[in-house]
Amino acid sequence: MTEPVLEIRHISKRFDNTQALDDVSLSLFPGEIHALLGENGAGKSTLIKIMTGIHRPDTGEMLLDGQPVAIRNSVDAQAYGIAAIHQEPMIFPDLNVAENIFISHRDQGALLNWGKMFREAEAILAKLDIHLDVRSQARGLTLAAQQAVEIAKAISLNVRVLIMDEPTASLSAHEVEQLFALARTLRNQGVSILFISHRMEEIFSIADRVTVLRDGKWISTTARDAVTPESAIRDMVGREIDEFFAKTNVPQSELLMQTRGLGRENVFSDLTFDVHRGEILGFAGLVGARRTDVGLALFGIHPAQSGEIVFQGERVQVRSPEQALRLGIAYVTEDRRQLGLTMPMSIATNITLPMLPEYLNRLGLVRREREAATAESFRERLSIRTPSVHLEAGKLSGGNQQKVMLSKWLNTRPQLLILDEPTRGIDVGAKAEVHHIISDLATQGLGIILISSDLPEVLAMSDRILVMREGRQMGIFGRDEATQETILGAAMGQSQTSKK
Repeated sequence: MTEPVLEIRHISKRFDNTQALDDVSLSLFPGEIHALLGENGAGKSTLIKIMTGIHRPDTGEMLLDGQPVAIRNSVDAQAYGIAAIHQEPMIFPDLNVAENIFISHRDQGALLNWGKMFREAEAILAKLDIHLDVRSQARGLTLAAQQAVEIAKAISLNVRVLIMDEPTASLSAHEVEQLFALARTLRNQGVSILFISHRMEEIFSIADRVTVLRDGKWISTTARDAVTPESAIRDMVGREIDEFFAKTNVPQSELLMQTRGLGRENVFSDLTFDVHRGEILGFAGLVGARRTDVGLALFGIHPAQSGEIVFQGERVQVRSPEQALRLGIAYVTEDRRQLGLTMPMSIATNITLPMLPEYLNRLGLVRREREAATAESFRERLSIRTPSVHLEAGKLSGGNQQKVMLSKWLNTRPQLLILDEPTRGIDVGAKAEVHHIISDLATQGLGIILISSDLPEVLAMSDRILVMREGRQMGIFGRDEATQETILGAAMGQSQTSKK
């Protein structure tokens, strides 16, 4: 390595009473992939926002090629060759793919040369080995395709420092490998990459150096060869974590739900599986497998159109979430910010919202004391870290938001709990806590469907695993026969073995 392309020196940033960053320093060299680790609330997002001009630091400085620079806004960041790819793609759905790639360019002139823009967009995508119609609207793109457009957008800006903030959260294993191949290509071309991920195996697969933040402070910067997952986690959380996947074996119990030939036209078909009380049934598959659609059908958001559901011994038709809740079925969405929580509302309000009639007095006004008491009970039960249950949900860390969302649906007293990507985008410490909560719920007799793209999580937490591919059931594997090879093989269409 030569001189740093970007150097951050003694950066501090405070928001009201929260010290988000405290004397943090970091160097990014040309041609390196530098991993940034830390729990939610460690200061990673604030540091990224300072690097991209969204926030200004209170103290400290940034140097580009050894010269002090002031990055006041995103235009400055773009001019300096600093770009970021975020966990949630920032795509304009009504624009086409090419327009999204070049949306940040200011040199297109008064009259747009559409032919030139399409050709340049196709050339960028070809470099990335991404096959998309640059003339098509972005509205119909999958999350993985939207992420690809974000990457192409950054590359179109002649990026020197590329920040990848949880870029693999919505990608399949194959797409992750494609992304990593691209990252290594960019590294070989001299681009400096700051890579943020909660998936430890990704860090050790791609990073050259690893920096850890904790509580807004710099803790360590270490060459990848000199750090272990255990030491990195210890730096992140300030303690040892003995178990990530806390699965307690629960004896086979009574049958809770059966589905037979469940289907929805052009979405999924012929799904046949059972869920027992105390069982965790994992749903595995690649992006596009339609696992989430099954959860939405069971919860009545997009009801199944064929087949049958037998719940607690009775044949039922689930046509709405209200009906699902009455039966005892709850669904925890993967998108907590858009669909799971009402961020401006308090923790207490979010937790009690699905059962609001139970918290109204005769005049139709909310009984705040009862609402707060319920929230306090879940705060203690799930170890929600907050100074008050009256705090806005949007001000919590990702892991604590996830616990609030779990509390919200546990308060409906479900018999079957559908968890869609329950640890997506949360740090290792919070992930371990969520795993403990899931295991405890199973021991209490809840039936759990666990939909997850994290294959180690599915393998470790599930009693059985149902594998899907493009809306079809490829097999159900018991805990003793499920391996990464068998699950991935089924997900890629190499197996048709099926058990109930």
